[in-house]
Amino acid sequence: MNWNLASTAWKKKWKLRWKGGMSLVLAASFALITACGSTADSGSGTGSDAAASGADSASSGPVEIEFWYGLGGNLGDNMKKTIDAFNTSQNEVVVKGIVQADYTETEQKLQAAIASKKVPAAVLSANMDWARKGYYASRDEMIAADQDFNKEDYVQTFLDQGKVDGKQYFLPMYGTTQVMYYRMDTLKENGIDPASLTTWEALADAAAKMTKQENGKTTFYGWEPMWGSDNMIDAVLGKGGQILSDDGKTVMIDSPEWVETWELFRKWIHEDKIMGIHFGGQGWEYWYKTIDDVMKNKAAGYTGSSGDQGDLDFSIVAAMEQPGWEGVGQGKPIASAIMAGIPAEASPEQQQAAYQWLTYFSETANTAAWSMNTGYIAVRQSAQEDPDFKAFSEENPQIKVPLQQAAHASAPFQDPTGGKINEALKDAADQVQINNMPAEQALKEAKEKAQKELDRVK
Repeated sequence: MNWNLASTAWKKKWKLRWKGGMSLVLAASFALITACGSTADSGSGTGSDAAASGADSASSGPVEIEFWYGLGGNLGDNMKKTIDAFNTSQNEVVVKGIVQADYTETEQKLQAAIASKKVPAAVLSANMDWARKGYYASRDEMIAADQDFNKEDYVQTFLDQGKVDGKQYFLPMYGTTQVMYYRMDTLKENGIDPASLTTWEALADAAAKMTKQENGKTTFYGWEPMWGSDNMIDAVLGKGGQILSDDGKTVMIDSPEWVETWELFRKWIHEDKIMGIHFGGQGWEYWYKTIDDVMKNKAAGYTGSSGDQGDLDFSIVAAMEQPGWEGVGQGKPIASAIMAGIPAEASPEQQQAAYQWLTYFSETANTAAWSMNTGYIAVRQSAQEDPDFKAFSEENPQIKVPLQQAAHASAPFQDPTGGKINEALKDAADQVQINNMPAEQALKEAKEKAQKELDRVK
């Protein structure tokens, strides 16, 4: 891709982070007898009243449904192409894509829609607590009635992430994990073999070697972690740290594994100044600024999503797995599924139509193509045997890195407090990364807040 053009477009429109695109095959279709009108355009917004379960129906014609998703940039453009491909593949369902700013806004607007009982039929979002409260529809009956649903072919760790109390509420759309991207020329100029960067200690040494400073100010960073708690949590898990005790009753985020790891990140960012971090801004602005630094030769590398591959020029950068720690072993970063759900307030006809759309997205050829074009992990095991995918991976080895990392990855944390522990960790990460607060203090404060919330639900 032409990065300068992409960067200019982002600066003008604050385009979001998620990207991709794919070619799709025809899906099997089935007859539906009612139609639900919708006046929403495939653009930004909260959706129309016609998305509600009480919308007027017609005696004939396709069922029209709204699908809300917080994707933008290249990935958002290609999600629209995917929707268009589905709509032309059959004549029973018409999907109208409604774009939100990001995942957070999607959930916020869905919360308002649930309260007003005017919900979309499908949403790229998954909230386990809301599923327990009955805000999402279980998929079990739909799956049982679908003779083409091959449960065993799904990546089981991804499929299991969509279960709540043994019921399948969400289906995985694609998998993601945080990997490392580095400038090949910078490492070569500094005599650094990327194969040697298997530990955080080695990466920090390399970052120090590649960093450039003038008058006490860093002009070129050796590495750029991504803003937020995710990168630092991944590093903690690689050292053996836990968020909760084995019995689930005690918050463990002030243990030595946590304090030592987060303190190193604070030191690298604020004292050594070998690692830089972008934060704040609209939507995924900070994410694109991080990518921009590497592509414009202002940083040697960064830690980002497997899904960034659709926006990167691999004649300049290459990908590698996240490192582990000296004396501990291989890293254990989180690999998680991005999932979609069907709100319970949607009418039965719209729920069935939504199921048809979402299962179409995860068909073997489709999920393989999505992976090829975005770097995200395919959710079907058979995708790896897809002829196009096999040929693509031989020519583009970076596509294998997320898959290799996922093989030894950690499962995402299921917050029993409905997100309060994650919020405490996010706040603590801001204190460390932005405000230069000692990790011990930030994590101690976060642990106290998180433990009180955990005690309420235990």
